[in-house]
Amino acid sequence: MNIKLKNFKPREYQDSIFKTTTSGNTLVVLPTGLGKTAIAVMLVIHRLKLYPKSKIVFFAPTKPLVDQHINTFKALIDLPEEDFAMFTGTVRPEKRLELWKKAKVIFSTPQGFENDIISNKLSFKDVSLVVFDECHRAVKDYSYVYLASEYYKQADNQKILALTASPGSDNETVMGVLENLFIDKIEFRETNSPDVKPYIKETVVEQIKLELPIELRKLRTTLQDCFKSKLIAVKQFGYLSGNPSSYNKSSLLKLQAALYAKMKEDKSFEIMKAVSLLAEAGKIQHAVELVETQSLFSVNTYLKKLEQESLTAKTKAVKNLVKDPNFRLAKILSEKLLNMGIEHPKLGKLQSLMWLYTEANKESKIIIFTQFRDSAIRIKEFLEKVNVCSELFFGQAKKNGIGHSQKKQKQIIEDFKNNKFPVLIATSVAEEGLDIPSVNLVIFYEAIPSAIRTVQRRGRTGRHDRGRIITLITKNTRDEAFKWVSYHKEKRMYRIIEDVKKKFTLKVKPKKTLLSFSKELSGLKIYVDYREKGSKVLKELSNKGVLINLDTLNVGDFLLSDRTVVEFKLVEDFVSSIIDKRLFEQATKLKRLYENKIIIIQGDKDLYAVRRIHPNAIRGALASLLLNFGISVIYSKDAEETAELLIALAKREQNDNSRKFIMHSSKPLTIKQQQEFVVSSFPGIGSTLNLPLLKYFNSLKEIVNADEKELMKIDLVGKIKAKRLFELFNTKY
Repeated sequence: MNIKLKNFKPREYQDSIFKTTTSGNTLVVLPTGLGKTAIAVMLVIHRLKLYPKSKIVFFAPTKPLVDQHINTFKALIDLPEEDFAMFTGTVRPEKRLELWKKAKVIFSTPQGFENDIISNKLSFKDVSLVVFDECHRAVKDYSYVYLASEYYKQADNQKILALTASPGSDNETVMGVLENLFIDKIEFRETNSPDVKPYIKETVVEQIKLELPIELRKLRTTLQDCFKSKLIAVKQFGYLSGNPSSYNKSSLLKLQAALYAKMKEDKSFEIMKAVSLLAEAGKIQHAVELVETQSLFSVNTYLKKLEQESLTAKTKAVKNLVKDPNFRLAKILSEKLLNMGIEHPKLGKLQSLMWLYTEANKESKIIIFTQFRDSAIRIKEFLEKVNVCSELFFGQAKKNGIGHSQKKQKQIIEDFKNNKFPVLIATSVAEEGLDIPSVNLVIFYEAIPSAIRTVQRRGRTGRHDRGRIITLITKNTRDEAFKWVSYHKEKRMYRIIEDVKKKFTLKVKPKKTLLSFSKELSGLKIYVDYREKGSKVLKELSNKGVLINLDTLNVGDFLLSDRTVVEFKLVEDFVSSIIDKRLFEQATKLKRLYENKIIIIQGDKDLYAVRRIHPNAIRGALASLLLNFGISVIYSKDAEETAELLIALAKREQNDNSRKFIMHSSKPLTIKQQQEFVVSSFPGIGSTLNLPLLKYFNSLKEIVNADEKELMKIDLVGKIKAKRLFELFNTKY
């Protein structure tokens, strides 16, 4: 197969890294903007030459990234247009199957592809290379982990390439990524690596330190007094040690987790009150962070939001918090200061910086990174006051009605590239991977305690020309603490990677098991509602060899036969569904449609402690499910146990009784399908006897007009079943 690179000559370090990727599964750690995708292009060509009939799959976490990568490949690789395909959530499953048959190189977001693998619509068998972009995500339950495992089970010729600018800042995370993606080799470069340095332009890094005004210090003190009062109360209950002022976000969360665990045995007023007080303290601590690092506008917006939430909140934490005298004083003070025109000094500094910079550099491109959308909006307002043109760049999720669709994101980036505005004000969505052009200046509106995010932000400048990075730091605040946390995490990340390169040994790869499921589960099929497509249970079922069909169920989550359905709930959801009455609406539908009805409640949390609801209400609901609705309730501790329970139930339904089964909840389309659907719903008929009845009587009319003797002429329709059917057809409603 004669495929060539076009319009591209590899740099020395790219060529060196590429050679490593050909000999093993490789993690490539390379700063943003130094051509990780080009290395992937080179390896794709290599694999297609080795295995001309194979396919390549390139995973990226978002649709804009997938779109960006497919365009890069088209520009650099000599393949016809029809050999490329893009799979995202907007591409229908039927269309994906059609594209899969024709394409050689497929670019996909992981979640949709994962669903196709789980439901056996696609197979990795002929895939000779999988690329995982932004591979630091390959931890815990992210789709990359499952996809890598399935790839190794299914593919005839495996090869994995993992790409990132920063794999993690602790040993456990880095090792997790390596093991989850079955990495053999590591290629790591810093900006000062000898073979990379010639291609890096000088980047000037500086910090601008600002004093928090006395008015904001008074507001902070008021909020801190509120925070301390909550923790002093927790200390009086005996659940907190040491100085309350020393507790940060991390230590608060650990204490909360410990108290939740303790609540399983102890549901006393003191422990429940302590948990509520810690929730209040966490909210106030966030307000203090906003005062120190963001804007007064953000603080005031947040305090008003809490006050609004208290009107409808079902938990007492928010209701109690807004009644606190210090909270009320802080809210009044923040509004007063805003009306006086007082704001965080970062905004004024940023305003003057941007005006001077854009005046001096008419062709300049600047990115301002901030953690919070409220701050981004406020920054834009301040820049408009000095006629600096800017655009906001947000993620898709709607927060307070604000969010950018992928189409809108793409348009903003194009406009930025084409110099339609000089300043992009972005939240974290712009940190990862997106092809934002190299900029002259990157501004960190606040320091962030993450090595991964710091590296990604910094990589936006110094690619093709001299770059500059400015971090705005408020003195004697968590800005200073976060700056050092990030610095030490980044240094530790590089040390860990170097150390791992020397000591790392790959865990045992999973054995190939495609279509080699145990005979015991051969042919076992479970229909699963689409809303469960991200569930761990699905992955467990798939791993155990069950055939999964994702479909839309009218009721229930797992359909095991034409008469048996399972509703799946986590402990918290089960209790919530009692409170909002969903449970009994679902139970009514289950009773009406299915003979065997089961609810599986999964989790190791105490059913009686996850929400503030009287235990008798939960006991009453459980009794009602059994006695009024005929629904059995089963408990499982985790996804694996839930999967085992489903398999045991499905085996009994499908194997032991030789019950064929068609999905009895989706809409039949043709007249023939509708006839089969109707007859299979008759009691005792199902998908085993519907066809014999239709073939013998030829129409629904003839079936319902038949007497008992005629019905008994069908095999497996005995006297009792015939009598039940005759009564059904002839008894007045």
